[in-house]
Amino acid sequence: AIDANGSRYSARQAMDESYTDALIVVHRGLVVVEHYAAEMAPDRTHLLNSVSKSVTSSLAGVLIGEGALSPNDRATVHVTELVGTSFEGATVQQLLDMRAGIQFSEDYADLDADVRVYEQIAGHRPRTRPDLVESLYDYMPTLARRGEHGGRFQYQSILTDLLGWVLERAGGAPFAQLVSSRLWSRIGAEYDAEVTVDPGGCALADGGVCTTLRDLARFGLAHLANGPVAPRRVIAAEWVRQCTERNHELSAAFVDDGSDGQTRFAMYHNNWWVVDPDGPIFVGLGINGQMLYIDGASDTIMAKFSSWPRALDADLGDLHFAMARAFAAAARRVSRAEQRTR
Repeated sequence: AIDANGSRYSARQAMDESYTDALIVVHRGLVVVEHYAAEMAPDRTHLLNSVSKSVTSSLAGVLIGEGALSPNDRATVHVTELVGTSFEGATVQQLLDMRAGIQFSEDYADLDADVRVYEQIAGHRPRTRPDLVESLYDYMPTLARRGEHGGRFQYQSILTDLLGWVLERAGGAPFAQLVSSRLWSRIGAEYDAEVTVDPGGCALADGGVCTTLRDLARFGLAHLANGPVAPRRVIAAEWVRQCTERNHELSAAFVDDGSDGQTRFAMYHNNWWVVDPDGPIFVGLGINGQMLYIDGASDTIMAKFSSWPRALDADLGDLHFAMARAFAAAARRVSRAEQRTR
């Protein structure tokens, strides 16, 4: 049973109530739950929305491990078009942690918010303004400053698009090609992933990656210390460890944000929402109900594609986390039972 929002659900009821398109649970490298709604199938890709940020972060981790990039690099070292702009002085790590002091509103309820302008430039919405630039490459340098870099956490998707631009320059190839060569070709993916680009060719690194369900789970397994890909590590173990390492400065910056629905997290680090640094338990989240839940303590992954009717929904978010906790708890019970029978 799954308890959320004062109600009790069966697993099937929880999937139906949370607008599930597809869901998979992997425990100790074995698939224990796999479900597809009528529109989905194992070979169909689905938009990750902001789970894409975690893919982008992992690509950064690979390039850092190769020595092509440093977390302390200034963004302007790689993207010289940003010299003299509001991004002057911002580091790669500040982009990863959403702590660059840029003015960018991500209020989905406000049709005039910066994120809505971004969507028009990206081609996600019809253009209503004739003065808009043609690409995010042209848009990012125009953003204003709101404060010092390295201050409080503020969730701003545009920072991950800039990170993608930095990775292109550091890696010497387009974003999609880097994801292919450094990640997707190495995790044992069954199918190609897809990356959305805007009319000017700028990759939507913040939310434009599309994958199959199983391949998203494989990506998650690359972040488990004992995952099946561990003998041929795709992402350096040190990078994975650092993503959830307890950090008082990040926790303080995160608490200062004060946004609704964030009390379940300890911090935001390297484009992951960290639930429990000691578990570790960390999550990639995307609007309209996309989720990659990684529970290191129980060696469990839950990947979920959804089509929520709203971008953000607190009750559905609570149900998602209740589902993930319930599946991980069941996995722990199975593990204990197996150990007793050995």
